[in-house]
Amino acid sequence: MNWIYLVIAGMSEIAWAFGLKYSDGFTNVIPTILTIAGIVFSFYLFSKAVREIPIGTAYAVFTGIGAAGTVIIGMLFLDEAASTLKIILVITLLSGIVGLKLTSNDKKTKKGDAA
Repeated sequence: MNWIYLVIAGMSEIAWAFGLKYSDGFTNVIPTILTIAGIVFSFYLFSKAVREIPIGTAYAVFTGIGAAGTVIIGMLFLDEAASTLKIILVITLLSGIVGLKLTSNDKKTKKGDAA
């Protein structure tokens, strides 16, 4: 369940990143409210996920999903420049996220435990 929280948190990071753009420096009320709600929701789910997923893995996955998703949506829907190199780099980023998931044992090391 923690990985589901983490993936949803990462996806909501994509939403609030775009909300920041449309809030126009927090001067547009509705986009600002939605953006702040998205940030709170995203970090709430992230905080639930890190109860069992190591923080380094969780944070890398969280920000990776947000970064890759934001780049992909920007290219597909907002006419942001797409290039072969950019696509290769996003695939590399997503590969790293999958690799972190595959190598994670989902148990935090507690203070005093052997690594």
